[in-house]
Amino acid sequence: MSRIGKKPVELPGGVTAAVSGQTVSVKGPKGTREFTATDDVTIAVEDNAVKVTPRGTSKRARQQWGMSRTQVANLVDGVTKGFKKEMDITGVGYRAAVQGKVLKLSLGYSHDVDFAIPEGVTITTPKPTEIIVEGIDQQVVGQVAANIREWRKPEPYKGKGIKYRGEFIFRKEGKKK
Repeated sequence: MSRIGKKPVELPGGVTAAVSGQTVSVKGPKGTREFTATDDVTIAVEDNAVKVTPRGTSKRARQQWGMSRTQVANLVDGVTKGFKKEMDITGVGYRAAVQGKVLKLSLGYSHDVDFAIPEGVTITTPKPTEIIVEGIDQQVVGQVAANIREWRKPEPYKGKGIKYRGEFIFRKEGKKK
């Protein structure tokens, strides 16, 4: 039995949830998010909490049970606190700056990289070597951060590139004489 799926998702103050069919919409101080569950689970709002229950005992129903509960919990987290990815840039001359709806990256190429900031995501650069990606959708925030990191992944010899804060880069020793 699912241990995650059994726990109801508590709705904090200022957050409302509505269920229509298999779609849950959660409204909070940061915005509104929706999730459509599969037909293997039943979703209900009871006592200021969202409960997810499986419709059968099949393996698929049990898999969807825990996953759907986690998705609803992420909706509630997104509209209350939001999600954040912090990234660091390492390397001589590597820097980032936000200009309007464009993130300008200087990453050692012959040209600057212009990264268009998508809707629903805010990117800030408190220092030229820091990038903070924030939003209410965890998947979109993670994907935008991954797309930025893709421009210059950290290399193993000097560690130059864009890395997530707290990420460990496996370092290699250089050539020996």
